[in-house]
Amino acid sequence: MSYGIAVNAVAHAEAVRAAGARVVVFPELSLTGYEFDAPAVAVDDPRLGPIVDACAQSGTLALVGAPVDDPDGRSYIAVLAIDGAGATVVYRKVHVHSSEAGRFSPGPDVPAVVEVDGWRLGLAVCRDTGVPGHAAALAAEGMDVYVAGILDHRRDAAVPPERARRIAGEHGVWVAFAGFAGSTGEGFDEALGCSGIWAPDGRVLAQAGPEVGGIARAALNRGGAVRTAEGPASGGADAGPA
Repeated sequence: MSYGIAVNAVAHAEAVRAAGARVVVFPELSLTGYEFDAPAVAVDDPRLGPIVDACAQSGTLALVGAPVDDPDGRSYIAVLAIDGAGATVVYRKVHVHSSEAGRFSPGPDVPAVVEVDGWRLGLAVCRDTGVPGHAAALAAEGMDVYVAGILDHRRDAAVPPERARRIAGEHGVWVAFAGFAGSTGEGFDEALGCSGIWAPDGRVLAQAGPEVGGIARAALNRGGAVRTAEGPASGGADAGPA
């Protein structure tokens, strides 16, 4: 998916409905694709309406990837939290890659935690997941689930599961990665996909494949996690705390 925010928002809304989850996580820059010249998305952009409506109907919080600007004109790789009331910027990627720095600034190096039904979700975007101090800071804030929208090339297929297991093991938390699938800009003609959800002991609870439309689902509870069905949908990974 690239550039077409209106079309991509409809696809996001379809994924929200298909997931049937309390929280649905989307990949890095999911609304525009990984395109460094993509326009920034405002939280009051009417094109987000289909996602807002889908979240209102299903009681879902969608964590969506998008480029955003601040009032001073700086751009960020961000996470939008979208529910039935609208959209809010809840996180800006801190550990920006050198290739991204020409367009995007690093976000504030402050742990970003969203609380949903008593569960504390620690937020990250892609390269953040490879910086141990990032997860440690979120753990210090009492996160229950480490949640990230990511983008990797297929040749780097071993990287996300290694990072997920490390974060889960070091901090005793669930981990949910929503991986971009298909092709997008900046050389990612074969994006990895393979969204996944891991238990605190490092076990894979659900794993999507590399195909576009793959989804991973898991229902979490305080005593452990229950693996649920995997199948096609128009999104990334979703975690449904319960």
